[in-house]
Amino acid sequence: MQRSLKWLAIAATIGMIFVLIGGALVTKTGSGMGCGRSWPLCNGQVLPTHITTQLMIELAHRIVSGIVGILVLVLSIWTWKTIGHIRETKFLSFLSFFFLLLQGLIGAAAVKWGQSSFILALHFGISLISFAAVFLLTLLIFEIDKKFDAHKLIIKKRMGRHILFVTIYSYLVIYTGALVRHTKSSLVCRDWPLCLNDAPSLPTNMYEWVQMGHRTAAAILLLWIFYITYLAIRYDKEQKVLFWGWIVSSILVSLQALAGALIIFTKLNLGVALLHAFFITCLFGMLSYFLLLLSRSRRNQMYK
Repeated sequence: MQRSLKWLAIAATIGMIFVLIGGALVTKTGSGMGCGRSWPLCNGQVLPTHITTQLMIELAHRIVSGIVGILVLVLSIWTWKTIGHIRETKFLSFLSFFFLLLQGLIGAAAVKWGQSSFILALHFGISLISFAAVFLLTLLIFEIDKKFDAHKLIIKKRMGRHILFVTIYSYLVIYTGALVRHTKSSLVCRDWPLCLNDAPSLPTNMYEWVQMGHRTAAAILLLWIFYITYLAIRYDKEQKVLFWGWIVSSILVSLQALAGALIIFTKLNLGVALLHAFFITCLFGMLSYFLLLLSRSRRNQMYK
C-alpha cells in the first residue's frame, strides 16, 4: 500500500480526534458564540480585530474542522479508488465525509439560529460516527499489507449479540454525556457517584436527572464491558483480536469512568474534562472495530 495514503489516513484519524476534543473544548469553555452569529466568518470579518479567548477557541475549532474536512474528503476519494474492492471501503468512505459535513452544518445552524441543548448534544455523536469511519478506513489500509488474522475471525453468536447491542448502547451513553455538557449539568451534583447534595433524595430538577441519568447509563456500560471482557478471556483466548481488544476496551472504559469522577472532584478541571471526551472517543473506535469484525465473521460463516 502506498506510504502517502497511510500517512494521510493517520493524519485524518488524528485530525478527527482534534475535531472532537475541540468541540468539547468549545462547549466546556462556553465559546460557541465566540464569533457571534457569524459563520463561516468571525464577527463578519475574515481577520477579526477584537480578539477574546472565546473567539480564539471557536475560530481555531472552525479552522481545524475545515482542514480535517479536506483531509477526510481526499481520504474518502483516494480509498474509494484504491481499495474500493474491499467490501467495507465505499460505505465507510461515504460515512466519514457525510457525517463530518453534517456536524459542520449543525454547528453552523447553532451559530446562526441557535438550537436546543437536546439538538446540540447530537453534534458530538455525529462527529464520532465520522471519526469511527475514518479510523476503520485507516485500519483497512494497513490491513492490506499486514494481512491480519481478523479476516478469518469467527465470532460466536453470544459475543456477536453483545458487540452489536453494547455499541448501540454506548452511543446512547455518549449522547447523555453530551447532554450533560450542553445543559451545563456537570456540577449540579456535588457528590459522586450519588447525587446527595447534603440530603439523600431523588433528583429534584431536570439538571440533576440529566446528570444522574448519564451516571447510571455509564455505570451500566462499565459493568457490561467488564462482563464481555470476562467472556472474551474465558472463551476466546485463541481469538487474539477479541481477547486483547476487550482488555483494551475495559481499560478505556475504566479511564473514562475515572475521568468522569475526577470532573466532580476537581470542580470541572478542563484537562480532565477533555480526557473524559478523549477516552470515550477511543472506546467508541474500538467498539466500531468490533462491529466491523462481526460483519466479517457473519460473512465468513455464510460462505463457510
